[in-house]
Amino acid sequence: MAEPSPAPTRSNEPASTKATYFWGNRTKSCLCLILLFAVLLGFYSNVFSLIPRRQTEKSQSPEAHHVQGQRESLTLSEGDGHLDSCRIPEVPRLLYPKAQLLKPSRVDVLVMTPWFAPVVWEGTFDSALLDVQFRNTTIGLTVFAIKKYVVFLRLFLETAEKYFMVGHKVIYYVFTDRPADVPQIALQDGRQVVVLHVGNYRRWQDISMHRMEMISNFSRQRFLREVDYLVCLYVDMKFSDHVGVEILAPLFGTLHPGFYAADRQSFTYERRPLSRAYIPRDEGDFYYAGGFFGGSVPEVYRLTTACHQAMTADQAQGIEAVWHDESHLNRYLLSHKPSKVLSPEYLWDEQMLQRPPLLRKLRYVAVPMNHTEIRSR
Repeated sequence: MAEPSPAPTRSNEPASTKATYFWGNRTKSCLCLILLFAVLLGFYSNVFSLIPRRQTEKSQSPEAHHVQGQRESLTLSEGDGHLDSCRIPEVPRLLYPKAQLLKPSRVDVLVMTPWFAPVVWEGTFDSALLDVQFRNTTIGLTVFAIKKYVVFLRLFLETAEKYFMVGHKVIYYVFTDRPADVPQIALQDGRQVVVLHVGNYRRWQDISMHRMEMISNFSRQRFLREVDYLVCLYVDMKFSDHVGVEILAPLFGTLHPGFYAADRQSFTYERRPLSRAYIPRDEGDFYYAGGFFGGSVPEVYRLTTACHQAMTADQAQGIEAVWHDESHLNRYLLSHKPSKVLSPEYLWDEQMLQRPPLLRKLRYVAVPMNHTEIRSR
């Protein structure tokens, strides 16, 4: 029986066949390397896209970084929290009294809420230290002077120039249906009055409620580009003492002078469940005044937008909250705890209330007026 012939070996193959094997293997190896490189490139590009753009942020000035953060924050959801003004400023060398840990500055009043928000009273802050921390900050003040309320503007602005955010950049945003009646007053350097022409409404309640809508709209359209914080005030008031950067926070409200010592059952919240402003009698932290609130522009935008939407929903149901925009403000601040609470020093009525000893200063007070006459014109 014949033996099988041996299997051919590479050494027995011709040179052309060997070259084909050689280049075929090289081609396969190169293709494998190319595919591996492509996979790795795709992987790392995805990884790097998840890393924050730290180099870009570092190249920006603090002011540009702050404004950019506020612009982006308008797209944040309600659950994202106070992400707008979290940059910690550098404080230069400064002489100031040391805080005494075992000797609190105030023992007669609440100075901290259960959610760790400071309550601002005279004696609880150092103005000089805070002025340095907020030295590059621009504050916007919104005030509505509709119809006959324009008569309060001169005193409001003159006292603001004397006491409000002295030494800081301020833009007074005056919403009015009577631009020609806005008084011309001397302003400090870095401060200006911007008149925003708006329509009026038949009822004063409608003016009050549409305030939220207009602040919301202008926050989106221009305030975000122009200021860092907004302070929203009533016009029928005057400044009577220092009101400075100690009030600034991502979101702040002011204790109503008529209810700062009352229990929650006495608060004049909206009690009808049908309203979006409804608060049950066993809920509530404080009763906040509609005449003094504010915060960073994105937070004020969220607040005023939510209140306007709630009032629109109420209107569709044929209901109007008992204290209009103030009722909706209290509903919002119950579920979105303010990061700072201002004491009644920042809103007081000397004609209606007797000043208690715990109020060491009255900073912003009501101007005597005939409400019926003013509101009817």
